[in-house]
Amino acid sequence: MKQCFVAILVLSVFTWNYALAQDAKGLTKKEQQVFNKREKSLIQQFREANLSWPVQQLYLRSFKQDGVLELWVKNSLGEPFVLFKTYNICALSGKLGPKRREGDKQVPEGIYYINEFNPNSDYHFSLGLNYPNQSDLVFADSKSPGGEIYIHGQCATVGCIPILNSPIEELYVLASIVRKQGQDIIPVHIFPIRFNNQQSAQAIQMLVGSNPDYMRFASQLKEIYDYFEQYKQLPIIGITQEGAYKILSR
Repeated sequence: MKQCFVAILVLSVFTWNYALAQDAKGLTKKEQQVFNKREKSLIQQFREANLSWPVQQLYLRSFKQDGVLELWVKNSLGEPFVLFKTYNICALSGKLGPKRREGDKQVPEGIYYINEFNPNSDYHFSLGLNYPNQSDLVFADSKSPGGEIYIHGQCATVGCIPILNSPIEELYVLASIVRKQGQDIIPVHIFPIRFNNQQSAQAIQMLVGSNPDYMRFASQLKEIYDYFEQYKQLPIIGITQEGAYKILSR
């Protein structure tokens, strides 16, 4: 249990230092252009949705089976998250199941956070994810687990999450704003399915039926999914020495 807490603290310190370094540099010309283009529209969208601006916290939730990326927002620790927008993922790679090695074309499944803001991406703008995380490193190929997983623009992928240029501009602006407002970690949870959808549950049952390791892994993700569905809050999640996700605080 102690090791799980250490993992969370390390992630927090790393992201906080990264955010300070980025803020110190200021916006690039390309970032300023997209802020000028998107911020006014976002303010209007928040007003129409009866949401406060500027947004304080952002949570991203993706479903591989549905091919969508959800944006959830809130403005204080105590209040529940509210679904602000859902983006379609415009290209899919691989199949249900986690990423385990370089070149497998799999989109990861698991609990991640944004660790890179790249306004000079080959895919317009991109937000990097911290794959492989400590859970992935337990199960993935020890020599070549893969990496460089992004949410990005355009419509091509070999394991990333592409959402076209207009959505990535909006998301990039929102993520930049919550970082400036003090959100050190912007969580990104990637699920294989919506676990409360019967048809999806049947699809994954066919996959896990012959794979007990994936069954255990999927059940860990389901517990996190179920918690958020019930409370619209995020639990504190740790990673055990064996690579399992574990809810530490309810």
